[in-house]
Amino acid sequence: MLKVEHSICCCGCACLSHTFCPSLPGAQGQFPIVQNMTVTEGGIVNLTCRVEHNDNTSLQWSNPAQQTLFFGDKKALRDNRIELVRATSQELTISISEVTLADEGMYTCSLFTMPVKTAKAFLTVLGMPKKPEINGLTKPVMEGDQITLTCVTSGSKPAADVRWFKNEKEVKGAKEVNASGKTFTVKSSLQLQVNRHDDGVAYTCRVDHMALTATHEETTQVLEVHYAPYVEIKHSIPAPLEGQYLKLECVPHGNPSPDPVLWTKDGGELPDLDRVIVEGRELTFMALNKTDNGTYRCEATNHLGTSHAEYKLVVKDPNALPGPPDHALIGGIVAVVVFATLCLIIVLGRYLARHKGTYLTNEAKGADDAPDADTAIINADGNHAHAEEKKEYFI
Repeated sequence: MLKVEHSICCCGCACLSHTFCPSLPGAQGQFPIVQNMTVTEGGIVNLTCRVEHNDNTSLQWSNPAQQTLFFGDKKALRDNRIELVRATSQELTISISEVTLADEGMYTCSLFTMPVKTAKAFLTVLGMPKKPEINGLTKPVMEGDQITLTCVTSGSKPAADVRWFKNEKEVKGAKEVNASGKTFTVKSSLQLQVNRHDDGVAYTCRVDHMALTATHEETTQVLEVHYAPYVEIKHSIPAPLEGQYLKLECVPHGNPSPDPVLWTKDGGELPDLDRVIVEGRELTFMALNKTDNGTYRCEATNHLGTSHAEYKLVVKDPNALPGPPDHALIGGIVAVVVFATLCLIIVLGRYLARHKGTYLTNEAKGADDAPDADTAIINADGNHAHAEEKKEYFI
């Protein structure tokens, strides 16, 4: 990776690119321009020094140790990695290949005017992180064990970023950075309490760094967890009937795989093996009858333990099962109930109509023979004594 940063020029001092230095007699407009550069360890970098206006004054490149590399087109230092790219009165460009961390530092371009003008460019060398290694994993791991996975990468500059992933989901680890000369060693630890669900899970350590422009470095380890078995039984039909075909499948889970499995009925051996077929983990009834009723057990074992599951078989007579409801009969019953209710309402209505009567007020009772209202009231009081003899009941 090669990165170009800001430019620097100098007339005995440093300044940003395109900033003119103070003019001096006989050297107006003459100053060198350079750029800071960044390169990845092992790569190649060009250092360029330009002069906008030059009167054929020589240019020179020097390394951080102030050793002259090139004076014009003349090579001054015996280093096969350093080559001339271009040398003119306005430009001096050199290349450094197979760059090492030791090449990092301040490089100086000198323009030999009176006085000498210089510009300094800093070369940054990025340390490439090595492929990460995962330590602390032994295979297999027993369920319930606590393990610590440690990811280590060295040689990065600046320090690399290390991340953990459980399958594709990122998980947080404990990071530690140690300097070693100009480079860094980065460690990240991940503590795990292992269970059966971790069997087959991939843990990936991924390293990101600015020197890794197109991709990243990573290492993956897959956990192998040994655990005791557990068992489940699957059945082909929900409500077995006489004469039907039934298959029971024993499904054991465990690592190592618990094979073979053992089928029993009511704590003993399976009867009538001509009609009941055992094939691997499957128990098949070709034609059920009530003698097959019972509790069937599947048992699975590995070196960590034994587990079982049970299935209670109850075979029913298809002729004894209740049939579908008779909708015609239900409709007839409802019609009879409705008709009887209507008849009862009609009879009750006629009875009430026949017993309907009238009643008189006290004034009316004495009004038959009275000439006026006052006499009628008096007559009504007199007749009240006989009211008990003449009673009518009204509904």
